[in-house]
Amino acid sequence: MVEPKQKSVPVLPWMRSPIDVSLFEECPLNLLPCLDSRLEEALQNMGISSLFPVQVAVWQETIGPGAFERDLCINSPTGSGKTLAYALPIVQMLSTRSVKCLRALVVLPTRDLALQVKEVFAAIAPAVGLSVGLAVGQSSIADEISELIRKPKLQAGISYDPEDLMPRLQSSVDILVATPGRLMDHINTTKGFTLEHLCYLVVDETDRLLREAYQSWLPTVLQLTCSNDESLFPCAKTCLPYTVGSLKTIRRYGVERGFKGKSYPRLVKMVLSATLTQDPSKLVQLDLHHPLLLTSGQRRYMLPEKLESYKLICESKLKPLYLVALLQNLGREKCIVFTSSVDSTHRLCTLLNFFGDLQIKIKEYSSLQRQSVRSKTLKAFREGKIQVLVSSDALTRGMDVEGVRNIINYDMPGIHKDIHSSGWSNCKSRPDWAMLHIAA
Repeated sequence: MVEPKQKSVPVLPWMRSPIDVSLFEECPLNLLPCLDSRLEEALQNMGISSLFPVQVAVWQETIGPGAFERDLCINSPTGSGKTLAYALPIVQMLSTRSVKCLRALVVLPTRDLALQVKEVFAAIAPAVGLSVGLAVGQSSIADEISELIRKPKLQAGISYDPEDLMPRLQSSVDILVATPGRLMDHINTTKGFTLEHLCYLVVDETDRLLREAYQSWLPTVLQLTCSNDESLFPCAKTCLPYTVGSLKTIRRYGVERGFKGKSYPRLVKMVLSATLTQDPSKLVQLDLHHPLLLTSGQRRYMLPEKLESYKLICESKLKPLYLVALLQNLGREKCIVFTSSVDSTHRLCTLLNFFGDLQIKIKEYSSLQRQSVRSKTLKAFREGKIQVLVSSDALTRGMDVEGVRNIINYDMPGIHKDIHSSGWSNCKSRPDWAMLHIAA
């Protein structure tokens, strides 16, 4: 019997000739062309003296000769510096803007990732007079609105028609980091919130954001940024005034600079993932313009060079005992233990805490916990107050914590999860790492 051939996934033409970022060398800040001196000082205050290869490659395609003429797809491992790779050129490009309005939107699938990215922007944007906002549902929507929208000053004793105040509502932020759900809340209900002036859209952890609908956030954002036609959305008059003060952004369809069939000035898109999908049916949703793929190597999936990987095979019932022995040998070194599910995370963490002689602090990180608890746990882990973090897949995508030298996969992962979890070891500022798979 002849086995049927597996259906191959077609590869888009532009994905066949990627730029290999590993061919780039690190670049000292003082040699980086066109870098604003204020940003250079901000980076130095962060302890950054040079840019990693992926950051240099993106800079060249945005601020250098590339000059944002193409949309960018960045396929680089977690921990390689992707966040700063897109944050720095966006802040550089917006540094000359004198009128405050929302010009850059970064969308991420989880609150923790959004908080991490917001911290990066907040470390450099104020140096050039830019404000960064956060919309993730961490606080009430009323509190977020007060942070995102600036209301006009009203004179006492004068009555105002609310409809007359609508055009005078202005954005308080230049850059917004958001999760899809809360972004849609503001689009649908927040008066004065508009995407009309948006210049840059970053879709971080693209695979996950395209795999799940999230209230159709992507087509909504693309429509609201590419047209001033209020008929697209019946509620546009009440929640999306297109004029901010005297400023108005008009995107016309035409053939300027080769953008036939595209609006110009166009919305520049940057999409990122450690395992960027090659399924055209998903990527077509992004409506990419002349996209350029930046990847970390020729192989489809790639583990960090300095990573030492081991496999321990044992009986299933002995796995917890082997894990305890491993943690004892590691002492107080930071370690992350990944499991296959949220339930497994909770059970394993509870079990490990029964072993009082470990003399280390072990905490759980999973979606079973409230956001405030997860954020507090992650902060304590970063500060070294917790030595071992037991986590599910929620922590593998895009999160980054310095000082972690050991990764243990308590349950054998698939290749995609292995790539993400190994990314914890990929930052060049870290020494050699060890990853251990425990298999029954």
